[in-house]
Amino acid sequence: MNREFSATRPNQLWVADITFVATWSGMVHVAFIIDVFARYIVGWRVSRSMRTDLVLDALEQALWSRTKTGELIHHSDRGSQYLSVHYTERLAEAGIESSVGSVGDSYDNAMAETINGLYKTEVIRKRGPWKALDEVEYATLEWVDWFNNRRLLEPIGNIPPAEYELLYYQQLEGSSEAA
Repeated sequence: MNREFSATRPNQLWVADITFVATWSGMVHVAFIIDVFARYIVGWRVSRSMRTDLVLDALEQALWSRTKTGELIHHSDRGSQYLSVHYTERLAEAGIESSVGSVGDSYDNAMAETINGLYKTEVIRKRGPWKALDEVEYATLEWVDWFNNRRLLEPIGNIPPAEYELLYYQQLEGSSEAA
């Protein structure tokens, strides 16, 4: 991606990353997949392990929520989960082109890192300490809903991601009706 995190339509570029949350019962890991166009979180999952299943489950959620994924690029860091045979096969099966950043360069996945930072600031640090995975999972569900549907984002005109995508589709309908 050469650090070019922009898209002219939904389902053109997704970025993905994993972060962690300390709980009293041990570390839990949270995977996010973000549609770059509106910064809409299309998939997420919370797990006790960083195995490939964590990112595969987030990917399956994203694929379920976004049925039209033609000409889509999926970008991530070089984590073993994203380079696993199962994950790369699933991307290929869904017709999604895979892209990975360079080794040891967090700027190559800056947008996903930014979403992780917002998540940690807006929910994890604010509402912790956390007792267990269940608490983190429920709080993540609430935050993703708030983020997608109510959080105002400056890069997209101080509106929520869902509204930005809706405006895109309304504009498409309007231009097709005019034609």
